[in-house]
Order: sequence, then structure tokens, then C-alpha cells
Amino acid sequence: MNFYSLNKKAPQATFEEAVVKGLAPDKGLYFPISIEPLPSSFFENIKDLSYNDIAFEAICQFVSPEIPDNELKHIISETLNFDFPVVKLDEKLSSLELFHGPTMAFKDVGARFMSRCLRFFNSKEQKDMTVLVATSGDTGGAVANGFLGVKGVKVVILYPKGKVSKVQEKQLTTLGQNITALEVDGVFDDCQDMVKTAFLDQSITDHVQITSANSINVARWLPQMFYFFFAYKQLHQQHKNIVFSVPSGNFGNICAGFMAQQLGLPIYHFIAANNENQVVTEYLKTENYSPKPTVQTISNAMDVGNPSNFIRIQEIFKNEFKDLKSNLSSSSYTDEETRVGLKELYKKYNYIADPHGAIGYLAAKDYQKTHPDTHCVFLETAHPTKFLDTVEAAIQTKVDLPPQIKAVIDQEKKSIEISTYEELKSILLKN
Repeated sequence: MNFYSLNKKAPQATFEEAVVKGLAPDKGLYFPISIEPLPSSFFENIKDLSYNDIAFEAICQFVSPEIPDNELKHIISETLNFDFPVVKLDEKLSSLELFHGPTMAFKDVGARFMSRCLRFFNSKEQKDMTVLVATSGDTGGAVANGFLGVKGVKVVILYPKGKVSKVQEKQLTTLGQNITALEVDGVFDDCQDMVKTAFLDQSITDHVQITSANSINVARWLPQMFYFFFAYKQLHQQHKNIVFSVPSGNFGNICAGFMAQQLGLPIYHFIAANNENQVVTEYLKTENYSPKPTVQTISNAMDVGNPSNFIRIQEIFKNEFKDLKSNLSSSSYTDEETRVGLKELYKKYNYIADPHGAIGYLAAKDYQKTHPDTHCVFLETAHPTKFLDTVEAAIQTKVDLPPQIKAVIDQEKKSIEISTYEELKSILLKN
């Protein structure tokens, strides 16, 4: 499969080239030149397929022929070695838990898949590579864990100082080895802008092979399709009109859901659940896309004022606003409303969510006021103990730490503070 730049001013790239480059030379995101729907028999028999079989069928067209089938199956088996349970709260509402991986966040899937793709590509070339990534919270930990100890690969993670949770910070600053954490005096959008600038800085790229592990990278983004299929496998026999409410920051996750829909997965509708960073919520009201400065919230992984992946969603719908709006709703919630959502989930369902999942829940509940004949699945994207202070204060209950969190919470933080692009450039050239 070849990929083209959404800025349409760069040559097409193979899957391997798109993964290694991360961003096209014209600053555009890569997008597959075609999407071939899966046969109807796949969906008719999905209940009998394993997660690994489902994932292979979903993604093989996008990575072939660069990754042979046997190697792809091995990558998938290493990526999907944890569960993706759907927790049914009532007849019209479920939670899809995506936090059962090593860093307890949905990004474990994409990070593990991408790291193994790069490992395979690197085994052929034997070239040193630097993975450069910006994080608003969970991406950093997932990427650090996914690439830890991978031969020939160094990882540099930028995160906004004081704007990620304590657990999230520990997960990306305590591993050492080939992982370097940069604490940026700014917001996530500043981190993301530095990363994008570095990709296109020839004074860096002439000396260092860099790629991204943000959801702008096709190998991080596309595997996120998998768990929409997994949820459908668990729910479709009992429920029609399945709607996914997706807590949305950089919009890679919900965009992957749309790709699953393009492959034929019968998803009735999507909801982009926003916090006070509500660029897309406003766009769907006004048809005016206007990025804003980032607003800091208690759902920090969604604190993105200019979501990179929304352009991919627009491309899926050929930039037809009416078609997009018929498939996508969006609503936004304040921190106080988020706390109410956390409390309501606990009191009504005895369910402990994280702030991002709570926003997904609120959006699902509001959507069903006018669409009562649907079954809404909100994505619980991170374990609630990653936001322990916020969650415990909201539900007035002590929450036990799982083993994955206990393993890092008391480890020594090691990071480098930076405030300018020139500082990042110096580190990359020395790294």
C-alpha cells in the first residue's frame, strides 16, 4: 500500500517510508491511497474470530507488501497480549476498557505495534533511529514502554511541564536506557510544534534519522482500529445501532474508528467527546474550523487546541461537511461537569472511570436524549488511578493502585527542562 500526503505536494510513500518519515516532506500527514472494504462474510463470522485474526484482516492491506504476513501476525500477537473488555452498564450503555496494557492507556496498542514495525524495518537496514514524540499525557508512557530497549532506536519525548498527571510523568521519566524525557515550558501544542519543526529541519535530518510516534504516524494511528472491531464482536449480537463516544484530543483515536467504518464495520454514529478544548465541537456548529490556544483541564490528554488528525477525518469524507456531520456529533464539558460525570458513574453504576472516560460518558448520555434507540459505547481510555487525586476527590472513595502503577510511582524522575526549539535541536544532534 502506498500513502499520499494530505498537503498533496510530496511523492507517494510506501508503508515503510511513511512510518520512518512520520511526516511527509511537505508537512502533510500520510493517508492510504485506497481503502478496500472487508467482505461481508468477515462481519457475519466475526464472533468466531480471535482478536489476532480480526486485527490481521483489518490492517494487512495497509502494511503489505513491506511487512510479510507471517511477520505481521507475529507483530500483532506481541501487540495484543492483553484484554479489551466491554463492561455493560445498562441496556443502552457500555464502557470499552482500553487500559489493560502495560501503561494502562489505549495508546499501548499503537505504540507497541509501531515499535515492532520499526524493529522489523531496522533489522534490515541496521540504521540508528530517533523516535521523537510529543505527549499531552498517555502517549509518552506508552511510547517509552513500547520502545524500551529496542536495538538501534532512541526515544525523545516532549511533555508540557506541570500539565500531565504525576503517574503519567513517572511513566515517561523513570525508565532510562534509550528513553530521554524533555520537560517543556509550555503547553502540548508547543511540544507538537517543536516536533513537526524538527522533522522538516534539514540541519537535523541530514545527520539524524528521526520519526514520530504520535498519532500523526500511520503505524501509531491505524492499529487503533482494532478495538472498535473487538467491541463490535462483543456487542453486535445483542445490540443494533452501536454508537461510539470517543474522548478526543488529537483525534487519532476517533479517526481510526472512522477507518474501521470505511472497512465496513457497521458503526451507526460517532461522538467526539471534548473537554474545554472544543475546536471540533464549534466547527460542527458553525462549519468554521478555528484552532484556539490550549486550555488546561483535568482531562489533560485531551488538552489540544489544534488537533492534527482532524484533517484525516475530513479527507475520509472528501471534505463534504454535510456527510461528516451526518456521521459525527460532538459536545464539550467543563471540569466541573467532568467531576459530576465521575460521581454519577460511581453512584449510579458503581463504575470508577477516569476524567476522559467520564467525558465520553457525558457525551453518550446527551446523545441518547435524542437518539434513544442506540447502544452507546464510551471509551475508557486510561486507568482511573492515573488521575488519582481527581478521581478520589470526585467519588470520595479510596482507589487501590494496580501493579503497573505501583511499579513506577516511587521511581526517581529524570528529565531535561527546555523552553526553546534550539534546545531541542541541540539535544537531538547530541543524542
